[in-house]
Amino acid sequence: MTGQELRQMLIDKWGYSYDVQFRRAQGKIFLQVMWKYLEQASFPLSEAQYQEHLDSIANYLHALGGTTQVQKFISQTRDRPRLGKAVSIPLDLGDRASEWIL
Repeated sequence: MTGQELRQMLIDKWGYSYDVQFRRAQGKIFLQVMWKYLEQASFPLSEAQYQEHLDSIANYLHALGGTTQVQKFISQTRDRPRLGKAVSIPLDLGDRASEWIL
């Protein structure tokens, strides 16, 4: 998955180019779909910066082996990002989890 494909998946599901971030909690890694999105006037990144950020996230997802998990979760979830509440996508890294959690 590329950053552009990730962006299109977010738009197809929720209608906006939401920000995404990795978060580590309780010994697990999550990809969080945040409530801020590119189309907001107050969004802190330009379109080029946002696309570069998504490309970076997509590269990490590929390296973690979590691309399919993210695609499946987004297609099946009924949750929506809303102010103060991100959609958290758990990434099951299997035996490789210890490589990424320090």
